[in-house]
Amino acid sequence: MLGLFYIGLFLMLIALPLHFISIEHIFLEEKLGPELGKRVGEVLGYISGWGFFIGWIIIWFAPQPRFLLNPFGIVIMIPFLRIITSLLHLVIFAIFFTLGFYFGVKGVMDLGLRVSETHRPERVVTSGIYSMVRHPQYLGGFLAHIGLSFLLSARYSLLLTPLIALILYLMAWKEEKELIREFGAEYEEYKKRVPMFIPKIRL
Repeated sequence: MLGLFYIGLFLMLIALPLHFISIEHIFLEEKLGPELGKRVGEVLGYISGWGFFIGWIIIWFAPQPRFLLNPFGIVIMIPFLRIITSLLHLVIFAIFFTLGFYFGVKGVMDLGLRVSETHRPERVVTSGIYSMVRHPQYLGGFLAHIGLSFLLSARYSLLLTPLIALILYLMAWKEEKELIREFGAEYEEYKKRVPMFIPKIRL
């Protein structure tokens, strides 16, 4: 029953080292030359990004034990997903998924789709959502993960949340090391002003 779940987890874990390699732009270009190094980095960026995302989707929807928190005694059937959930699960899903969708989509819009897919920025983006949080797409994915785990009542998906948080942190940490190599003091200054994952709310 859990075979598909483990496939999803494997895809996410194997995407991590590929992601690490894909963002080592300077190293790749020194070893392979400017053109080939850039191309290899972009291809690895596409593979790792989509592999990670597909693995994540598999983890959410894979057959697994279900849990149900139902303090209000209201059970709701979601026909197209063929699952039973509760009002509490729906409320948690609505809050977390809405926030996750906002941060994720706004992050892609402000950074650009190509940069989001290839992990190859041409400049330090400090405006829009990036003036509030340094990694809005990872924050959005994390929030959406919690929301979908509750919507689907997916027990193992929810239990995987600490590992997901660790993986996203490692990806962000590695990206920032490379961004400092490429942009130096400009990114260091940006790091001082803007938090990594907890948004800075402007009043």
